[in-house]
Amino acid sequence: MAELHIIGQIVGANGFPQSSLFCKWGIHTGGAWRLLSGLKEGQTQVDLPQTGDMAYWSHPIDLHYTTKGLQGWPKLHLQVWHQDSFGRCQLYGYGYCHVPSSPGQHNICCATWRPLGSWQEQLAQMFVGGGPQLRSPDLIYSGADRYRLQTEAMGTVELELGIIMRHFDKHGVEC
Repeated sequence: MAELHIIGQIVGANGFPQSSLFCKWGIHTGGAWRLLSGLKEGQTQVDLPQTGDMAYWSHPIDLHYTTKGLQGWPKLHLQVWHQDSFGRCQLYGYGYCHVPSSPGQHNICCATWRPLGSWQEQLAQMFVGGGPQLRSPDLIYSGADRYRLQTEAMGTVELELGIIMRHFDKHGVEC
C-alpha cells in the first residue's frame, strides 16, 4: 500500500479583525485512506500578539496515512476563533485546503470566511457577540451547498507542510 507522511505546522494567522486567536483543525480523507499514526484533529493555544497582527501558534502536525487509491486525497479544514478578555469564544472564520500532492516542503496560505447571516444577526453580533455558524462543519470541505451561503472574507492561516510519499510509483503515480 502507498504511504503518505504529512509533517509540519500551523504557523499562525493574520488579517483578522482582532487578535487573541486560536485554531481548531482536522483532516478529512476518503474511505480508501487509513491513519496509521498521529492525530487527525486538534486545537492550538490562544495567542495574543504584543506587536503586529500576526497570531503565532507553531502548532505541530504529524500524520502517517496508508491508502489503496488516490480518491479522497486528504483535506485540511480549519476554524479560527477569537477569545475575548472574559473567556468567551467567537467564530472568526472557516477554511480548508488540500494537502499538497507532491513531495517536498510547502508553504500554504489558507483563506478563511465566515457566514454573514441576516441583518438582524449582524446587528446582534456587533453588540452581543457570537454570530452565525454552520450547522454541519462538513460544508467547509464539501462544496455541496456551500455556494448558497452568503459569506464575508476573513484573514488567512499560514501552514508549513512537508510531504513524504512512499510506494506511490507501484500504484501508477509518479512523484
